[in-house]
Amino acid sequence: MTSLEAARELLREFPLVDGHNDLPWALREQVRYDLDARDIAADQSAHLHTDIPRLRAGGVGAQYWSVYVRTDSPDPVAATLEQIDCVRQLLARHPEDLRPALTAADMEAARGEGRIASLMGAEGGHSIANSLGTLRGLYGLGVRYLTLTHNDNVDWADSATDEPKAGGLTAFGREVVREMNRLGMLVDLSHVAATTMRDALDASSAPVIFSHSSARAVCDHPRNIPDDVLERLPANGGVAMVTFVPKFVLQAAVDWTAAADENMRAHGFHPLDTTAPAMKVHRAFEERRPRPVATASTVADHLDHMREAAGIDHLGIGGDYDGTAFTPDGLADVSGYPNLLAELLERGWSKADLAKLTWKNAVRVLGAAEDVARGLQATRSPSNATIESLDASAG
Repeated sequence: MTSLEAARELLREFPLVDGHNDLPWALREQVRYDLDARDIAADQSAHLHTDIPRLRAGGVGAQYWSVYVRTDSPDPVAATLEQIDCVRQLLARHPEDLRPALTAADMEAARGEGRIASLMGAEGGHSIANSLGTLRGLYGLGVRYLTLTHNDNVDWADSATDEPKAGGLTAFGREVVREMNRLGMLVDLSHVAATTMRDALDASSAPVIFSHSSARAVCDHPRNIPDDVLERLPANGGVAMVTFVPKFVLQAAVDWTAAADENMRAHGFHPLDTTAPAMKVHRAFEERRPRPVATASTVADHLDHMREAAGIDHLGIGGDYDGTAFTPDGLADVSGYPNLLAELLERGWSKADLAKLTWKNAVRVLGAAEDVARGLQATRSPSNATIESLDASAG
């Protein structure tokens, strides 16, 4: 049996939980949620990284669908609700393949039924508009993690890719974390500054996740996780889910991306714009200056390091498909996960290790957050604190 065949066999028993997929945003940007125009029951490889046939080919058994909206959205709460509605429409259209999931037990039930457990994660604290009531509303609608920031700071937390302002979490930011713990919503530390990571680990009584981040020691990008934070995950119980985005995993791609982003801005496009006109500008730049290419081996280098720093019980995968313009060779779309597992098998990772990486760790961390929430709800009422009451600078 080849390593690729062994990887596919393992995924049949322990399918992959992916921590972050931006399909809802791609559907918003490309077709304004016209799901007939992008029917994911059929091959959409001309337009998307994701469709049901390729999820099946990739051995995906659970997916956190990102309900991301841009930080400059004029009404981020409404836009987040539209993203949630998109996921609900997808689930209603494809019940044979996609199963709504809110709990670890739901994830296991989906695995038993041969369906893909579908969860939601909100990407960026701007989606709650400084309101704990809105946070609870998102949880009530099915959102099971909140990434504390996206690329820009929020009033109560610093982002990895913005100028420091809060110095990590403010008092209100710590209250957001505590309320997430009480709800059973996972605290996602992808995108946040290292200071915010450390403050959140200090404040959280439940395991945290990184839904799509890699190792800073392997690729020095602020979106990645420093070793001292990885080393805290065993005590916290959390899970770091490696991402595939070349500009976060390959140092040469970091430098290339900085130049490509500046080119996008010079042509009037946001660097994250993946619409057809923006991609035309990207492709023209790439023809002039070929893009450094990451591979499955590049990603495996991160996982090897993360396993050394945090331990096998604290690793997962979050590809960030449909949220990035470029992907590594061998990991072009959601069908590529077996190639990564084959690479890890060839590096000596055991099947028991891979079962934790693909399924067990991610299911465990959600179940642990639920356990913490049950205890907190017995002793703590919902918080009605405001940012004005806790953060003097917000008053």
